[in-house]
Amino acid sequence: MQQSHNSAEPAESAAIGLDIGGTKTHGIRLQGGEAVAEAVSGSANVQNVSREQARHNLAEIFAALGTDGVSRVIAGSGGVDTPEDAAALRELILEHVPAAEVTVVHDTRLILAAGEAPAGIGLIAGTGSVAWGMDTDGRQARSGGWGYLLGDEGSAYWIGREAVRHTLRLHDLGQEPDRLAAELMLAVGVSEPQQLIARFHADNGRRYWASMARVVFEAAQEGHAPSRSIVATAARDLAGLVGDVAAQLQVRGPVVIGGGIGVHQPLLQELLEAGLSARGLGDIRFLTQDPVFGARYLLEGGAA
Repeated sequence: MQQSHNSAEPAESAAIGLDIGGTKTHGIRLQGGEAVAEAVSGSANVQNVSREQARHNLAEIFAALGTDGVSRVIAGSGGVDTPEDAAALRELILEHVPAAEVTVVHDTRLILAAGEAPAGIGLIAGTGSVAWGMDTDGRQARSGGWGYLLGDEGSAYWIGREAVRHTLRLHDLGQEPDRLAAELMLAVGVSEPQQLIARFHADNGRRYWASMARVVFEAAQEGHAPSRSIVATAARDLAGLVGDVAAQLQVRGPVVIGGGIGVHQPLLQELLEAGLSARGLGDIRFLTQDPVFGARYLLEGGAA
């Protein structure tokens, strides 16, 4: 666990913001609208870890941030798809701050809030992918976010898997590995394409294969056509998620984009922005702060 503090004992009512992802939980303590402490621990998403592990990781976060004087908690989490999901997470949080008012939202709501948008569409393009939106009347809609077995099109995991599929396809056609295939095998540590099959089906985890997306982006930036095609398809699918939500809510923006590849991959950003603009969507914002800071915006009246 990592943590940092910028102030001493609290002298006033405080709030906690939590961004609960598939592999980590990022928390901040807010006083007077300012972040005075920050901590990172493992995931507290019970779809990714056991309930006991989630409880342990939340205990680390609250121990680091402190619970004295905490009157509000805003927690954004993946996997909050039903009222029961939200209630289960709220129960775990209340173990640490029983007197606090706890609000649980989908993690994409934090993305939108971190972009300081009271309404619009948030897109997560990271290990997984999902779009979520809210109009000015409070109506909500989403597209995707079904997990890697059912969807996550355009995500880093999807891109990494497509690199494996590309490499195996070349092998099946009797062709030598190209730039992407050679770089992927080097990164994974195999000498023959067919070894990727067993490696992929071994228990390496989603984040491992999502990390291989960097190989695709590097090859694409250097002009490798199949790699550029994979990235272009990812951008098209991500734009499609946003377009689905826009059609349901009849909104044209803003579109706030977060997630690792959504924030850090310029080629994907360029293609995604073009795809969204072609759909008539404007005011496209790429996050410049961590999603957890969306909790501050929600506390200040951003309709949590």
